Amino acid sequence: MDIYNVEAAEILANEAQLLPIGEAAPIYEKLLSTFPTAAKYWKQYVEAYMSAKDDEATKQIFSRCLLSCLQINLWRCYINFIRRVNDKRGSDGLEETKKAFDFMLNYVGNDVASGPVWMDYIAFLKSMPVVTPQEESHRMTTVRKVYQKAILVPTNHVEQLWKDYENFENSVSRTLAKGLLSEYQPKFNSAKAVYRERKKYIDDIDWNMLAVPPTGSYKEEQQCMAWKRLLAFEKGNPQRIDATTANRRVTFTFEQCLMYLYHHPDIWYDYAMWHAKNGSVDSAIKIFQRAVKALPDSGVLKYAFAELEESRGAIQPAKAIYESLIAENAGMTSLAHIQFIRFLRRTEGIEAARKYFLDARKLPGCTYHVYVAYATMAFCLDKDAKVAQSVFEAGLKRFMHEPGYILEYADFLCRLNDDRNVRALFERALSLLPPEESIEVWKRFAQFEQTYGDLSSILKVEQRRKEALSRTSEDALSALENTLYDVVSRYSYMDLWPCSTKELDYLSRHEWLAKNIANRGDKSVVLTSGATLDKGDIRVGSNKKSLPQSSKVVRPEISRMVIYDPRQMKGPDFSTTASGYTKEIDEILKRLSPQMMSFITNLPAIEGPSPDMDIVLSVLMQSTLPVGDKPGSQVPGPATSDLSGPGKSGLNQNGSVHRPPRDGQSTKRKNSERGRAQEEDDTSTTVQSRAMPRDIFRLRQIQRSRGLGPSQSGSAALSSGSVFSGDQSASSG
Repeated sequence: MDIYNVEAAEILANEAQLLPIGEAAPIYEKLLSTFPTAAKYWKQYVEAYMSAKDDEATKQIFSRCLLSCLQINLWRCYINFIRRVNDKRGSDGLEETKKAFDFMLNYVGNDVASGPVWMDYIAFLKSMPVVTPQEESHRMTTVRKVYQKAILVPTNHVEQLWKDYENFENSVSRTLAKGLLSEYQPKFNSAKAVYRERKKYIDDIDWNMLAVPPTGSYKEEQQCMAWKRLLAFEKGNPQRIDATTANRRVTFTFEQCLMYLYHHPDIWYDYAMWHAKNGSVDSAIKIFQRAVKALPDSGVLKYAFAELEESRGAIQPAKAIYESLIAENAGMTSLAHIQFIRFLRRTEGIEAARKYFLDARKLPGCTYHVYVAYATMAFCLDKDAKVAQSVFEAGLKRFMHEPGYILEYADFLCRLNDDRNVRALFERALSLLPPEESIEVWKRFAQFEQTYGDLSSILKVEQRRKEALSRTSEDALSALENTLYDVVSRYSYMDLWPCSTKELDYLSRHEWLAKNIANRGDKSVVLTSGATLDKGDIRVGSNKKSLPQSSKVVRPEISRMVIYDPRQMKGPDFSTTASGYTKEIDEILKRLSPQMMSFITNLPAIEGPSPDMDIVLSVLMQSTLPVGDKPGSQVPGPATSDLSGPGKSGLNQNGSVHRPPRDGQSTKRKNSERGRAQEEDDTSTTVQSRAMPRDIFRLRQIQRSRGLGPSQSGSAALSSGSVFSGDQSASSG
């Protein structure tokens, strides 16, 4: 069962709202264990307890959710609760409410929707009772400071706050107001301009989205990019405020982002690294601690966490992270062993790394990668080739069946320039590996001989490779033959080739045909002479299973084509006006040529998956479509005599539909139709080579979305003579 099913969660939340709090509480707890940052569920949960007048339970829930859910509606619910609780406590209650407002604005005062909260706080301060002139002066000073903070925040009520501040200062002292307003006018203008820019980024964000693990959906990717754009905007400090305030605003944005992208490790990493870059490593450590708790299965976050701990000299905490990786991630144990060995080599020395390797190699989950990594470290870092070779030899007893291990050991011996042992290793491995698993080993052996051997040894290994691999081929005799393609394989070097691109394409194409088509006895499929191959895609000397796809058009095999009978389905009636469907089609058809309109209206029904129109258009635009057969040429396929008969339509030789003339049809009309058909034939090549417009695919999409069945679809002749040449007799009959 998918615990992150958003639709099911919404149904549960709606049901919980209708239940008493005693029955709804387990439902809310289950929801919030899955979606711990869903502010709307926390708000529903706490409001249920507030309605039941259970103040202690309400406080407990607020203590669990406020700091992790910086959402303005949830916090306003909190301040309303605090005001209600302290309403009848006199001066002590007012002081507690004031502290709650300060606490709230410290966390969510930078929210773009926090304007009403600032206004509520100012109204609350103005309503506080005073007795002495000193208390009155203190209250005015406090109100002024709150106003001056509020007008610097780019919120949706910043202009209203500025007007209220002007009125406040003028009501206190016009002389003092002139100086203060002139000082804060530019700051207000800056906040107002930043709010307009900020709103553009905020409008792209879905504030009702629930935090679920990444699925790769389009909406999810759009939301992720929208948040990253907002974060980049805030990091740039567009308001040019002091660093402390700017950092607090970026922190607030990151915290809000994590409410919706809680399961995205890159957001956690960016958040931690932003703190570290700004000199607050302790804050970065706290973010990583939260991240590995939120995403316990994310190994990459743990490696990043350990790296940060090691970089600041905290060796023991980093070591504990590596040990947890080994203990908790069974599927990544070999990688964890390798990274832990490297960590021990950096922090505790060679002996500690060697000791751990000796213990790790005895574990059942240890793979050949651990041997290769330790041997490479001994050779490259410790400069001890003898130890490295001993490790490789020890691993050979256990991993002789692993081609990857053989190739790594061969590379190591090549670095030592030990060609004798390289040959011995290849011979030893190839005598034990089955042919289907030895392909890469044979390939590397041949490459080795091309570098270290003479001509006779090169040819001998090539011949042995063919003999060994021919056992896996259906046509052993063909695989044993020497071809010019083998010469290309032997005499190429890196990106240098002993032939031209055209020759290489020719040889590659025929090599592929010989291995993949002739073996199956299928002689009908051929590649066009215009097909070209990219040198970078050709693996010379390797056993390729398939040839790289050509960017040119490959002519299809039509010898087994079944000619479509247009009598099977009735064409769609475009004259009707049902639910606005035909209006959209008519608008498209008006922009098409008559020939193309005829082609579209006679298309058959689409049954099965519909193509992606963007991909189809891209292929058509980049391809040179071959010119079809001229009208009158014979199209291979079933005989058409069975489709014709007395009183029935048939197919002409050019594939167009032929119907008998109606009674009273004059010879003059026949001649006029022949003339019109001849004129349209002259434009067949132009119409045929024209790229199909996007509207055609849009029309087909509309047909599918409106539920057109096979009985509503039109007919289309498959021959270019009736579709593209403009043979109106076929399409209008």
